[in-house]
This record gives sequence, C-alpha cells and structure tokens, in this order.
Amino acid sequence: MGKRIDYYNDPNAPAANSLVPSVNVVVVNDRDEVLLIRRSDNGNWAVPGGAIDLGESVPDAAIRETVEETGITCEITGISGIYSDPKHVIFYTSDGEARQEFSIVLMARPVSGEPTPSDESREVRWVPKAELAGFQMDRSMRLRIDHFLAAGAPHIG
Repeated sequence: MGKRIDYYNDPNAPAANSLVPSVNVVVVNDRDEVLLIRRSDNGNWAVPGGAIDLGESVPDAAIRETVEETGITCEITGISGIYSDPKHVIFYTSDGEARQEFSIVLMARPVSGEPTPSDESREVRWVPKAELAGFQMDRSMRLRIDHFLAAGAPHIG
C-alpha cells in the first residue's frame, strides 16, 4: 500500500491533478464518544471516509465508507461542513495522484456493529470528545473535528 501525504499551503507540494468528491463521517454514540480510525496509509487518526463512487449518493457513500473502515453501520443525522480548500493537496505515492481537498463532512449515529479494523484502518475506537485533542491528526482532520465540536452552523470552506 502506498502512502498518503497531506500538504497545506506548501510551495513544495505537487500541483493538484484531480478533484474527487468525498465524505467524512463523525459518528457519535450514546456515550458521547466519536468513532476514530488510525489510518493505514499515514498512521494518523481520522474519522472514517472516502471517495463517493459514481452512481452513489452522499449519504450512501458515508454509510458504506463507515462500514468498510470501521465495522459500524450508521445512520446519517446531519451535516457538519464542506471542505474544499485548494491549499490542501493530498498526494498518493501509489499512483502519483495529487488531489485537491473536497470533502463533505456528515454527522451520524451508530445503529449496529462492533469496531473492526480494515485494510484502511489499523485501529478503530470510540473516543470521548474530551480526549480527541490528544490524538495525532492531519491539520485538515483536526479542523473538521474542531468545527464539529464547536457545534455552530455547518462550516463551508
């Protein structure tokens, strides 16, 4: 598996060569814990997510990606934000893709399943909101979590 390298406002970043609509999902259980994965491609913690497939709706992609990466089936409950900052470039060493960020972040609640790692997630765990700051995340994921925790209007940026 190749690596994922995130660049932000970095003059050494490769020029973006793709824009792929994707989703991230902030799943919160009844104990007020957030579902996190430790990514296999860079070791950082993140909420589940990934690309929206052709012919797939945003909520269907969010539910699919969450099940694939965590073993948890969820129900979408709202939107936390839209992130499309062209200064954020995601480089995939496996194929040379340099993707401009474009992610819709949804909120959800779990309906079934147990946290289970996958090829994309080394670890899966429920984390109390008060402990999220202690987990290593890429800058863009930290912004998504912080905006979610602020619980204002959805972030558009």
